[in-house]
Amino acid sequence: MGNQGHGASFPSQTAYPCPVPSANLRKPRNTQETRLALVRRARRINRDLAELYPDAHCELDFEAPLELVVATILSAQCTDRRVNAVTPTLFARYRTAEDYASADREEMEKIIMSTGFFRAKTNNLIKLGQALCDRFGGEVPRTMDELVSLPGVGRKTANVVLGNAFGVPGITVDTHFMRLARRFGWTTATDPVKIEHEIGELIPRKDWTLLSHRLIWHGRRVCHARRPACGACPLARLCPSYGEGPTDEKTAIKLIRSGPFS
Repeated sequence: MGNQGHGASFPSQTAYPCPVPSANLRKPRNTQETRLALVRRARRINRDLAELYPDAHCELDFEAPLELVVATILSAQCTDRRVNAVTPTLFARYRTAEDYASADREEMEKIIMSTGFFRAKTNNLIKLGQALCDRFGGEVPRTMDELVSLPGVGRKTANVVLGNAFGVPGITVDTHFMRLARRFGWTTATDPVKIEHEIGELIPRKDWTLLSHRLIWHGRRVCHARRPACGACPLARLCPSYGEGPTDEKTAIKLIRSGPFS
């Protein structure tokens, strides 16, 4: 389950993989959208994202469910690139839940220090190993309820693990997903659980995991928090938030980040 390939990596500022909208494209009218129209627009955006990012995947490197749980815990307030720089050493040293349960705290802290909040993360990883050994025979469980009962694991981490380690569809609401879902007008909620449920009603369940990756990839590369590249976004015609960032094509293209981010 190692992660290979990076899909639309935007190799240059001029080599954009999809048609760029005209610089004078008007922002969609602020009219009341019917529920049916919202569902159709959301699913069209999902299809367009699938074409834009055909190889979208989890950008955390892992080979087993336990490794993905650990990597996702480390990714809190940390970039995937930094986590991926740390985990080869960590995974070589700690291979099983028992290894984490019996880990030397100072040794583990030194390995993961660069990911930030390393004391709290070390505490969670040791307790995670202990919980897995005590309650699940050293194996990562495969249900939401069981996963969120583990130290350091919330719904976001559980959905990452379910979708990417076990093939169980799940919506991962991180900061990128939340921002884009609101910009697309799919939800006005700010609570991650409510967002997860509302988007789940718009998009077919089979697409949930890949939708999460596609929104995260688009958020990292194009639809940035401060200056989204609106004038170079292939989704502009479908986005009610068009105009939050520069609409001039030349200006917007310069804002595109090529990736990869892992």
